[in-house]
Amino acid sequence: MHWKPYCSRTCQYQAKLLGKILHCGNSNCENTFYRQRTEIHKVHKSYCSRSCAVSVNNRNTPKRIRSLKYCANKSCDKNIPIKLTYCSRSCFNAVRTTHRPSELIEKLQMVARKLGRAATKREFGPTAYMCIRAFASWTNALLVAGLTPHRSHSERMYNRKKTIALDGHQCDSISEAIIDNWLTENRISHLRNTPYPKTGHRADWSIATTIFIEYFGLAHDSPRYDRSIQEKRRLCDQSGIQLVEVYAKDLYPIMKLDAKLGKLRAVV
Repeated sequence: MHWKPYCSRTCQYQAKLLGKILHCGNSNCENTFYRQRTEIHKVHKSYCSRSCAVSVNNRNTPKRIRSLKYCANKSCDKNIPIKLTYCSRSCFNAVRTTHRPSELIEKLQMVARKLGRAATKREFGPTAYMCIRAFASWTNALLVAGLTPHRSHSERMYNRKKTIALDGHQCDSISEAIIDNWLTENRISHLRNTPYPKTGHRADWSIATTIFIEYFGLAHDSPRYDRSIQEKRRLCDQSGIQLVEVYAKDLYPIMKLDAKLGKLRAVV
């Protein structure tokens, strides 16, 4: 059968050992160990254990020492990595806020006199962030300086918070959900986001196709918003649509929807 004969399993095992018996590459270690030939060719030196390999490699190639430096805030003695400038946000604010609050107020008032109105944060430049750190917000800084916060003529002045009403209508704010729920509770059939004739504007609610209800919660808050109110009034006058205007004072602090919308019960 051309089989190799062995006198015992021990001799059969020894015949299959094709590796070598090596001495540990650590000069301070006298251990010997067996290693396969394929594993011997992969490394420059062989070691009996990981600890022997680490002790030799750390001695030949020591680890890089971490570079440190002092925080840029001279009153702080902390060591920080070389890629950083400050150890914390408090040290950053202490160094960057080079103007006293009184000086910042004077700068705000001086810029307002030049512009004829309160400056925006973008117009004030990097000093605006010093005002934010000193007064907690840009609006607070303007109010402390006796200025009226600037209102944008083109950008939206608020973030919408979607709310679901009782009838499943999706509302853009909690105030709109209150109005929608009042209509539902009083059994007044209504539709949401009805388009105005020949325009891209949409009414908050419509009743019987001839009555539009709008919640003007941000009236007198933004010139852009006030212009849209005037545009919607003009469109309703041209189309013969009755426009019912609801304001924040009709909801808070006491809800007055019964007096504002009660006459719609007779329409439905």
